[in-house]
Amino acid sequence: MKKICILFSLILIIFLTGCGKVSSESILKDLTNKINKLNSYTLTGNLDVTNENNSYNYDVTVSYMAKDKFRISLINTSNNHEQVILRNDEGVFVLTPSLNKSFKFQSDWPYNNSQIYLLGSIIDDLNNDNKTLKEEDNGKYIYTSSVNYPNNNDLVKQKVTVTSDLFIEKVEVLNNQNEAEMIFNVKNIDYSPTFEESYFEVNSIINSNTSDNSSSENEDASESDNQEKEETKDKNTENTNTTETATLDDIIYPLYLPSGTVLEDQEKVSKTDGERVILTFTGDKGFTLVEETVAREKEFTVIPTYGEPLQVNDTIGAVTSNSLNWISGNVEYYIVSDVMSSDELLSIANSINVSSVSSLK
Repeated sequence: MKKICILFSLILIIFLTGCGKVSSESILKDLTNKINKLNSYTLTGNLDVTNENNSYNYDVTVSYMAKDKFRISLINTSNNHEQVILRNDEGVFVLTPSLNKSFKFQSDWPYNNSQIYLLGSIIDDLNNDNKTLKEEDNGKYIYTSSVNYPNNNDLVKQKVTVTSDLFIEKVEVLNNQNEAEMIFNVKNIDYSPTFEESYFEVNSIINSNTSDNSSSENEDASESDNQEKEETKDKNTENTNTTETATLDDIIYPLYLPSGTVLEDQEKVSKTDGERVILTFTGDKGFTLVEETVAREKEFTVIPTYGEPLQVNDTIGAVTSNSLNWISGNVEYYIVSDVMSSDELLSIANSINVSSVSSLK
């Protein structure tokens, strides 16, 4: 009888210990419930993006309010250049405050593809893949699942690291060679922020940027200097909506071309407020690449745009089934082809070195 009691006690201890153990399955279930119940959150982190041999780093701030309002700020840490992706009741916008310009999309973003810095997207990818790999490593929980990046077929899966207190610590997006092409390290998450009513409106972003610029100018220049600058600016911007004229210092050629594709023609032309270069490539995978200078708009401008927002090199661009365009370093790039997919166009775009290609005069 004594042996039976001892054996029963051991079984009971093992059973109770097993019931109290946290598993990777329970962590994912609890995390899913927590995120699905959120009415709002603010998230900050750092994003590393690698394209070919180029690397880009961003400070990221994500703001969300149920059900469909998003505001994502991406600041390039190398040049402090900011872009903002905004979704509200009016549509989807990609704003570039430094150029006083925004592209407006009629898009299902962010629901039509994976998003490395949005909590809902991360969790949906983990739960939608019935082959999600669940592992535990040194008290942390690592989940690997497939992802959906329809315009970049190189990105095939994500690896998500979660702590035992349900904090998403890191998200990596990997290619077929298990190399991380994007790494997002999360710094902080506020699960119950409050926002001003206008926070998710375009004007709040532009007005905030304008106020910041005005404050900086007031600190750096006297009133008389400002008046002189304003008079000079007015003369330079007569009959145009931009404040400066830009020139292309160099023509930038893609480092990657499809097999059999060659440069057939190039033309450089002047335009009212700058310059434009048209490069024509022929072959089985022919395409046209246009490079033209851009400058800050005198008045805030919204440009209706077809396609979807897409990460291209060091910026957010717009992609359609047969075209891709983006702005970097005061130069706008536009690739179009009747015979190439958006994925192929992205490969060409990622091979373009966009550093230091233009100057403002």
